[in-house]
Amino acid sequence: MNPLLSEAVKDKSVRYTDKAMTTLKAVRGTRDLLPPETALWNRIEATARSVFARYNFGEIRTPVFEDTALFARSVGEETDIVSKEMYTWEDRARAQSEKTQSLTLRPENTAGVVRAYIEHQLGETGQLQKLYYIGPQFRRERPQKGRYRQFSQIGAEVIGPPSAGSESPLRDAEVLEMLATLLDELGIAGWKLELNSVGSAADRARYNETLRAALVPVVSQMCEDCQRRAVTNPLRVLDCKVPADQPIIETLPVIADSLDDASRAHFAAVLAALDAAQVPYTRNHRLVRGLDYYTRTTFEFTHGGLGAQNALLGGGRYDGLSEAIGGPKAPGIGFAMGEDRLVLTLQALETSQHEKAAAFIAPLGDARDEAALARMNAAGLVLARELRHAGLRVELGEGSFRLKKSFESADKTARAIVILGEDELQSGILTVKTFSTGIQTKVPRAELAGFLNQRIAD
Repeated sequence: MNPLLSEAVKDKSVRYTDKAMTTLKAVRGTRDLLPPETALWNRIEATARSVFARYNFGEIRTPVFEDTALFARSVGEETDIVSKEMYTWEDRARAQSEKTQSLTLRPENTAGVVRAYIEHQLGETGQLQKLYYIGPQFRRERPQKGRYRQFSQIGAEVIGPPSAGSESPLRDAEVLEMLATLLDELGIAGWKLELNSVGSAADRARYNETLRAALVPVVSQMCEDCQRRAVTNPLRVLDCKVPADQPIIETLPVIADSLDDASRAHFAAVLAALDAAQVPYTRNHRLVRGLDYYTRTTFEFTHGGLGAQNALLGGGRYDGLSEAIGGPKAPGIGFAMGEDRLVLTLQALETSQHEKAAAFIAPLGDARDEAALARMNAAGLVLARELRHAGLRVELGEGSFRLKKSFESADKTARAIVILGEDELQSGILTVKTFSTGIQTKVPRAELAGFLNQRIAD
């Protein structure tokens, strides 16, 4: 037996007997995705890939676990992600000459993408790297609506040497305009874009001192996390979601007053480009995002359909991240979008109805005549194959079904039922009933695919 399994069996928490085992369930904070919901996930991802391709992004796939130091140095040791939420373990050495290594399931993917940029020397091309990813991330936080311990993100990064224009405010505006396009094409109306600038590293240091001084007389009235953050990283106080702390946070100095001229000019250029592209936005002086690597532009897209936790996606610029993890100067900007939140939003907007099959093929046979039944089932399979090769989504019934059962099954899974009996097989004229209209139509077999496609278009 696997030694790890053996230890688990010995553990009293594992109810193991020779006769039976307790029913196993998905681990808390994880879930199975099942049809028809997976069809919506696939549609979201296909739409994202289509939009990214038009903006000349290519896909990157990084490992789901990395050296723990990557996240400590990039995300920030005082962030909740690193201090509380990461899944970290010591990878045991296989030989005496090997050292143990601390590994972590990725809690976010920007750090991994930048690590890959450095490791594969992508900066030496002299070109901007426009990379997107779709995949799972892991954080040990309290599960709630739209938030899981294993969750999927769609994200993208634009990174490269300064000579390629990676510092340009145009890059910020292009990413934001692309996201507006993506949300529109997904059918998410009513989104809101909130923007802020957190300035350069020097601006942030200056603002942190201002904030630390302003917190001294009020921090004792705030939550325990804010009291800790006020000492270790005052900027994180602005991320607090505790309702009782919000009136105090509203009285604190804003970072806009600590920006230098270069940061102000950069942000003004981003806003001017968005105005030109007619992408609506709102300035939010409290928006700082929760990770240490952000500089200058930070943003969130929100939607009211999610309630209090209304963020659809967020991101920002990270001009010093590459250097922080040992790489060359490579300014960048990116975002991450939680697919779980996106699915909830689409479901709330009632735009995510299950995509039914175009047709349910109902062969009519006689269960008492095995040869006739086999012949009609084979004929049904041949017809389904023809329609599937024509690009249609088709469900195939069974010839032994009574006609009533075929109609019941078809109504649940398809837009129309195609009845295939001996008469239809001999004449080549098929009977089609469209459920949305209740109309029954005789359709020549050669015209069936076109007829069904038209029903879908209607």
